[in-house]
Amino acid sequence: MKSIRPRDVPVAWISLRFSTVAILASLAGAVAAQTAIHEAFPDYVPPRTAHGTPDISGIWQSSTTANWNILSHPAQPGPFAEITGAWGAGRAGLGIVEGDELPYQEWAAAEQKRNYENRAVVNVTNDPSRFDTGDPELQCFRAGTPRANYMPYPFQIFQTPEQMLVVYEYKGAYRTIYMDEDRPAYDQSWMGTSNGRWEGDTLVVDVQGFNEHVWFDREGNFASDSLHVTERWTPVSPWHMRYEATIEDPNVFTRPWNISFMLYRNVETGTKLLEFNCVPIVEPMMYKPLGFYDEDVTSD
Repeated sequence: MKSIRPRDVPVAWISLRFSTVAILASLAGAVAAQTAIHEAFPDYVPPRTAHGTPDISGIWQSSTTANWNILSHPAQPGPFAEITGAWGAGRAGLGIVEGDELPYQEWAAAEQKRNYENRAVVNVTNDPSRFDTGDPELQCFRAGTPRANYMPYPFQIFQTPEQMLVVYEYKGAYRTIYMDEDRPAYDQSWMGTSNGRWEGDTLVVDVQGFNEHVWFDREGNFASDSLHVTERWTPVSPWHMRYEATIEDPNVFTRPWNISFMLYRNVETGTKLLEFNCVPIVEPMMYKPLGFYDEDVTSD
C-alpha cells in the first residue's frame, strides 16, 4: 500500500485546550445570541408555500467552525503548517454538541485518535482499503449528514409537496427528502436516505442508510453504517433557522447525543450557488503517486 504522509510538524499545539472558563464564557455567548433572536422574533410564523407548509426554501449557510471539530477547540495550524502557514489554519470555535463531549465506546475513542493522527494520510490504492485513512473531505468524497450542513459552503433548499431537495455547493452533492411516503434505504450512501414530515413549523427528517466511512469533522470523529440521524429544521426569523440533530449509533456510541447550531439565510443581491468541483483539485494528490496523473491534461 502506498501512502502520502505529511512531514512531521511540531505538534505542541495539539495539546492546546480551552480553559473551563473560556469554554463556559463562549457557550454563554452562543446561548445569549440565540436568546436575542428569540426575543426579537418571539411570535415568528414563517411564510407558507402554495401547498400550505412552511417555506424554508432559499440559500442557507452555517457560520460555525464545526467542520474542523464539532467540539470546542482553539485556533490551530493545519497538518501542513510548514507549507501553508496561516492559509491552512483553523479558527477557534464553539462546540455544537450538547454537553461538549462525545459518548464514545472505549474502542471507538481509540479509533477517533487514530483517525486524527492519520487524517492527512491518503491511501492511493484503488481498492476498498483506500477508505482506511484520511478525512473523506480531503479526498473529495461526499460530506455525509449532518456534516454537509455545517461545512463552510452554502446550500440551497427547494420544495414541492412530495419532495424537498437540498443541493450543496461542496462537490455538487444533494439529498432528496421524501415527504409523501417513507422510502426504505435500499443501499448505503454518504448522504443516507431521508424521509421528512412537518411537526408544526419544524421539518423533522429521519436519515438512515449510511455507508461505514462517514466522518463528522476533520478531527476524526466518526460513525458506522448503523448511524441514524434525526434532524429538526426550525425557522425562527426571516433570516435564521435553527438546526438540531440527534445522533444514534449503537456500534460506536454508548448513548444518543445532540447537536444544535444556527443557519443563516443568504440575502445578498444575485446570490446563487457556485461550483466547487473538488475532483480536479485532488487528482494530483490521488493519482500522481500511481503515475496516472498527467499535469498537461486539464480535467473537466
